[in-house]
Amino acid sequence: MVKKTKQTANEAVWYSLALARILLGLVFLWAFFDKLFGLGYATKAAKAWVQGGSPTNGFLKSVSGPFADMFHPLAGQGWVDWLFMFGVLALGVALLLGVAIRLSAVFGGVLLFLMWMASLPIANNPLVDEHFVYITVLMAIGFGLYQQKISLAAWWQKLPFVKANPWLW
Repeated sequence: MVKKTKQTANEAVWYSLALARILLGLVFLWAFFDKLFGLGYATKAAKAWVQGGSPTNGFLKSVSGPFADMFHPLAGQGWVDWLFMFGVLALGVALLLGVAIRLSAVFGGVLLFLMWMASLPIANNPLVDEHFVYITVLMAIGFGLYQQKISLAAWWQKLPFVKANPWLW
């Protein structure tokens, strides 16, 4: 009886992590579509990427912390816009589908860390903000002994190019 209870608890943990992965994927996909179409939340329709706006200009120009001199020149640069948009789309799709999770953990962690740097000083909590919570979830999913529940991981890992490159799991 105890063994079954532990097994049930373990299954609940794996499904909870799968749900966290899916929700985090939706966070990245929302950022992509809001910047692309200007859905009126973080991005107004007139500033949408499809309307000629820059997905990075407003955020990077508003950086006022210790890294402002690093981020301001990047604001509105075409290559930065494309890299950011490709990144959030790829992260969103990979996390939603449960594929390339290790790669997503690394690149998502880097993106979120850069966004944290650009957010300094943090207004709500000087120690922890959502960027570090997301990074922690990505690391747990990408590098823990994570069982891929509710995902296409089994199919993905059978692909020849993924088999040859396990870092793509």
